[in-house]
Amino acid sequence: MSAHLAYYDTPPTMLERALAGGGLIPVFQPLVRVDTFEVVAHEGLSRCTPMPGNFSILDLLDLARMEGRLADVELHAARTLCHAFAKHGSGGRLLVNLSAHAILQDTLRPDDVLSTIVASGLDPARVTIEVTERDVVENPARLAHALGYLRAHGMRIALDDFGNGHSSFEMWNEIHPDIVKIDRYLINGLSRSAGRLAIVRALCQVAETLGTELVGEGVEDPADLRVLRDLGIPYAQGFLIGHPAPEPVSEASPEAQQVLRAPSVAVLPRPRGPVTQRPTQVRHLLMEAPFVHPWQTNDEVMALFVDHPELHAVAVVRDGHPIGLINRRLVNERMAQPFARELLARKSCTALMNGAPLICDEHRSLESLADVLRGEDQRYLSDGFIVTSGGHYRGLGTGEALVRRVSELRIDAARHANPLTFLPGNIPTTEHLERLLDGGERFAVAHVDLTDFKPFNDHYGYSRGDEMIRLLSSLLSEHVDPALDFIGHIGGDDFVVLFQSADWTARCQRVIDAFNARSPHLFDATDIQRGGLHGKDRRGEPQFFPFTAVVMGAVELIPPLPQRAQSIAMLAARAKRQAKRANLGLHVLGRTVAPMT
Repeated sequence: MSAHLAYYDTPPTMLERALAGGGLIPVFQPLVRVDTFEVVAHEGLSRCTPMPGNFSILDLLDLARMEGRLADVELHAARTLCHAFAKHGSGGRLLVNLSAHAILQDTLRPDDVLSTIVASGLDPARVTIEVTERDVVENPARLAHALGYLRAHGMRIALDDFGNGHSSFEMWNEIHPDIVKIDRYLINGLSRSAGRLAIVRALCQVAETLGTELVGEGVEDPADLRVLRDLGIPYAQGFLIGHPAPEPVSEASPEAQQVLRAPSVAVLPRPRGPVTQRPTQVRHLLMEAPFVHPWQTNDEVMALFVDHPELHAVAVVRDGHPIGLINRRLVNERMAQPFARELLARKSCTALMNGAPLICDEHRSLESLADVLRGEDQRYLSDGFIVTSGGHYRGLGTGEALVRRVSELRIDAARHANPLTFLPGNIPTTEHLERLLDGGERFAVAHVDLTDFKPFNDHYGYSRGDEMIRLLSSLLSEHVDPALDFIGHIGGDDFVVLFQSADWTARCQRVIDAFNARSPHLFDATDIQRGGLHGKDRRGEPQFFPFTAVVMGAVELIPPLPQRAQSIAMLAARAKRQAKRANLGLHVLGRTVAPMT
């Protein structure tokens, strides 16, 4: 309860106001059945009548709990909601919230709840008791026994806020609810989070095993609603479906209906690495190590290395900030040369330092350092790197540890996505293609490739080749509709795009035009002037290769659809080969109508 309430009233008086007639205002939020678009139920919610200090329903529940009168407030709210719902003569079910805390304290008896519902004129069989809890329930079995009385009289039981409150698998298993409502924490942003998707998929499996129906709460984004539909979650609730209102409604919002009627298959989010992968940061490779100041001599640095034989390097720090790194091996080699000690021993240690070392903030992700490993400056392999916190020196890391850990992360990520672009690979691409076939609606498959990429890669090296592939990846991502279209990186410079966008051919052409305009800038100035580069063909013969360009081969599928994903992939690959041979940007095979086996 807010402290400023005391200026206006005492807690008992506030409670009596709320419990008086008209003290609570009933509102109703619809639940829709996803496959039929039908509003099948409403959750009853209570709002406080205007009181001093902006007193809210949450303030009221906190106050009632503190005063030991939570059962009185919850029963009064249930009575108000049931009477209002019965008065409106609405069809469907009513969901009424009751807290496990009040039931377990024996202050809210099940027969009182039943009497309240019956007195309103509602059939108990049309009521679902939605169990809420803000604390851990220590005895779910006892709660299940109390709820059994209500279930025996025809009521259904729902478990609220699963995934973010104190609802637990123990509660689920003990209570055996008819419905589990997945908390908005997991639903809001579901279409963009591979982690949330993995959890919700697991909940779907548990619900199927235990015979429980699921409701997705907090649906506000059309993309999230599409994913709920594709996952087979039967019910949805949220502002996109309908806001809480004084009267029940007969249908979902027009926007929600439009989403549910659209035949498109949702593009599910993919992880950039394993869903179970924990964030790994530079600080996890940190070694605490002494440092030297720029006014210290090379002689002192040599003495430091003698005292600390484990050190591979030492940082040079000025006013807490690193300005360079001194490599043990290089110092030993320099000082071993004739007359080096006489010339360098008393000079500043900055004379032998690397003035441009690799410096990483301790919170930087190791995954982000993959580009460093591919860079031209490889001194970090022997020097290691400096770890900072807010620009201040923290310690050192070794190049060996960095290479090993980043390599492990990339190998791990490669199991889930292409390690260069982090786009889905062959397996998830095939899975989405099969989902499109199951959907039975029109779609298109485009096989994307680069002309003369091998000569470019051979001439400029893998780093420049990777840059070109990432350019194509970014342009594909920029010009598709992420809610409808799926991009797969199936290897090397080969991509597949599974389109549901109606204007897919125009999108393909925009990618082709954008890439062909930007790819020449990846060539050296002399090659730009020539319009290409001199290299060797696959037989080792000298040849001139023009600027690398994009070619796409596509096939559009119209119901009835083929039964095998492999057949479609072969058609798209054939179209791509024809585009290459004919030097076309985009070649579309005749639309496929008849099913193929």
